[in-house]
Amino acid sequence: MLAVIAHVFRGFCMGTADIVPGVSGGTVALVLGIYERLVSNVRQGASVLGWLVRINGPRARRAFNRLELGFLLPLVTGIGLAILILSSALEHLLDDYPVELSALFFGLVLASVGAVWERLGNRDAVRLALADVVAIATFLALGYRGDTVADPAWWIVVVSGACAVCAMILPGISGSFILVILGMYDNVLDAVNDREIGTLGLFVVGAAGGLALFAPLLNAGLKRHHDSVMAILIGLMVGSLRVLWPWPEGVEESGLAWPPGAGDVVIPVLLAMCGAILVFGLTTVDRRLAR
Repeated sequence: MLAVIAHVFRGFCMGTADIVPGVSGGTVALVLGIYERLVSNVRQGASVLGWLVRINGPRARRAFNRLELGFLLPLVTGIGLAILILSSALEHLLDDYPVELSALFFGLVLASVGAVWERLGNRDAVRLALADVVAIATFLALGYRGDTVADPAWWIVVVSGACAVCAMILPGISGSFILVILGMYDNVLDAVNDREIGTLGLFVVGAAGGLALFAPLLNAGLKRHHDSVMAILIGLMVGSLRVLWPWPEGVEESGLAWPPGAGDVVIPVLLAMCGAILVFGLTTVDRRLAR
């Protein structure tokens, strides 16, 4: 029973992070030490989907039986509970206190980077350089916002779905920001609001295909080149801090600015410190629940 509660708790933390633009549930999964297990199960789920598409029931059933449902179901339940309970409140907080909330999550992600880096078995110059390169590339990419694509072709919708779902698996990057970079965010949002079944169907096909291709690659990379892949993930987290920089408008603006005055720094800095303390608290509670 305690294991179920622990997984629901982890899912709740991941769901809370997923609500905030620029924060990924994958970051929380990394901090709580379940990221590799999650990726392995996502890969297995993609395998089930692949066999179903090929209309191979027996193999799909065998692949399904290898899923850790005792891990996945409580985790998904926790994610769903967080979204249902907190989404409205967090959206209001983002609207009313964008700088303060961004500062809180900036501290949380920054502390998460340190926590994950400490788990690397080989923290040499090569891994550090790899993390630095990925961080710089991510930082620059998240500063770009593509113009909305007018009347996108079907293949653009499919590719957007694939890219968005790949980003959702990775820590530090949200699928919505990838859609913004590709100029497809408004199109997908309009398709959801207007119930455009054709566009949504193409997007889902792309997402399923992206998941089926990317999850096995990521899972294999973590098994064969663990420290190098983890260094890449750390770089993604560091680069994503651009989105969470509190000024000028928090997560609503990817541009960067200095605080208006010295007095405007105090509360954001205190909140960033609270975010860092929260990481320590989450890992402590998670370790106790896991015993």
